[in-house]
Amino acid sequence: QVQLVESGGGSAQAGGSRRLSCVASGRTFSTYHMSWFRQAPGKERNFVAAISWSGGNTRYADSVQGRFTISRDNAKNTVYLQMNNLGPEDTAVYYCAASTEWILVKTRPAYWGQGTQVTVSS
Repeated sequence: QVQLVESGGGSAQAGGSRRLSCVASGRTFSTYHMSWFRQAPGKERNFVAAISWSGGNTRYADSVQGRFTISRDNAKNTVYLQMNNLGPEDTAVYYCAASTEWILVKTRPAYWGQGTQVTVSS
């Protein structure tokens, strides 16, 4: 089992940037594929980005491709989401998630963090 704690949320101006972090407990972090999801007010939670356990594979939602970058540091048990050129449509609670199977990173991760709020004003 792994516990996930997100940080780095807050406010940003349109066109600005923020970096989210997610620290995982346990010594098996490097065996998990990691994802970021987000949920805007009144909407369902959607996939944002994923990275394989080694960092060798990444996936992005079309809406963030080219603006967001997911990365990880297995020595620090941490996954990051660098968000650039933010817009009001990026306002959401961002969740970190962990999966044991790559095929599930976009749909059914096994573990979830509690989320961190990102608010982008125009």
